[in-house]
Amino acid sequence: MAPRKSPSKPASQANVSKDELLAYYKDMLLIRRFEEKAGQLYGMGLIGGFCHLYIGQEAVVVGLEAAAKEGDKRVTSYRDHGHMLACGMDPNGVMAELTGREGGYSKGKGGSMHMFSKEKHFYGGHGIVGAQVPIGAGLAFSDKYKGNDNVTFAYFGDGAANQGQVYETYNMAELWDLPVIFVIENNQYAMGTSVARSTKSPSLWERGAAYGIEGEEVDGMDVLAVKEAGERAVAHCRAGKGPYILEVKTYRYRGHSMSDPAKYRTREEVQKMREERDPIEAVRSILLTGNHATEDDLKAIDKDIKSVVNASAEFAKESPEPALDELWTDIYADEIPQHTA
Repeated sequence: MAPRKSPSKPASQANVSKDELLAYYKDMLLIRRFEEKAGQLYGMGLIGGFCHLYIGQEAVVVGLEAAAKEGDKRVTSYRDHGHMLACGMDPNGVMAELTGREGGYSKGKGGSMHMFSKEKHFYGGHGIVGAQVPIGAGLAFSDKYKGNDNVTFAYFGDGAANQGQVYETYNMAELWDLPVIFVIENNQYAMGTSVARSTKSPSLWERGAAYGIEGEEVDGMDVLAVKEAGERAVAHCRAGKGPYILEVKTYRYRGHSMSDPAKYRTREEVQKMREERDPIEAVRSILLTGNHATEDDLKAIDKDIKSVVNASAEFAKESPEPALDELWTDIYADEIPQHTA
C-alpha cells in the first residue's frame, strides 16, 4: 500500500472550541516557561550533564496528546521535558529529576534522559539516538497482544531518521500490523547539520512507502493541524490497519543542547521563525481576534503558569539528593507481571 499525504487545515480554519484553544495555549505555555526556567537552572549549575530544551516545538506534543486517550503510550528521545508535561506529569517531579533530587520521577538517578512514569504511560527519554523507536514498537506489540485499542507514539528526530534500526522497526511494525505512530519531529538541524546537507530524500515520511506504511507531513508549528493529523493517525492504528508515520515539520529556537552555540544557522533565521511562526503566538492571536480571551485573561494565565514553574524550581532546590543506598534500588524487577486471558 502506498503512503498518502493528507493536507492539514490552517489553524484559523480548524473547528475547535474556546475551551480547547485555551487548554492548548496553557499546555504550550507551561512547556515554554518550564524550559526557560530549566535553562536558567542549568546556567546556575543546578542541572548537570546535558540539557536539551523543547522551546519552539511545543505544538507537536500538545497537538498529539490532544488526539490521545487514556492507555495510549509514548516514548521519545532526550529532548523530552515537553513530552512529560504534555502527558500530565507533575512539573515538580520533572524539575526535581532534572536537578538530580530525591523528589524526581526517577528518584534523582535518571536525570533528563531517563525519566519514566508508569501512571502516565511515559516510557522515557532515551539517550541513544533512535533506540527508542524499536522500544515503541515493542510497547505497541504489547497492546496488540492484549487485544486492546491503545496506540503508542514513538517520537524521534530528523537526525535519527537515518538510523538503520528505524527501518528494521518499520518492517516489523508493518509486518505485524502494530498500532504505533512513528512521529518524526523534524526540527531541520538534528544535532547541528541541516537536513539539506545530511539527507538526500527531502521527505522523510515517504520512506515508509518501501514497507507499505501510510503517513503524511504536517505543519508542526500549528497545534491544530498537528491535532487533526494525530486524529487521522490514531484512527488508522485503532482500526487495526498497522503503523502510521507523521513527519511533523517544526523548529527549535535553542541549540541542540545548552552547550550548543548553534553557529550553523543565523540569528536572523531564528528571529524570523519566532516572529512569524511561533506556535504559542498563533493560538494567542486566534484567542484574541476571536474574542475568546482578553489580554488581561492571557496575562493572568501566564502569571499562574509562572507560579507553577517557580514552585517546581523551589521544590527541586528543597528536595534532598538521593541517599547512597539508592544506587542499589530499581535495578531488577521485584515481580514479573503475567498476562492472563
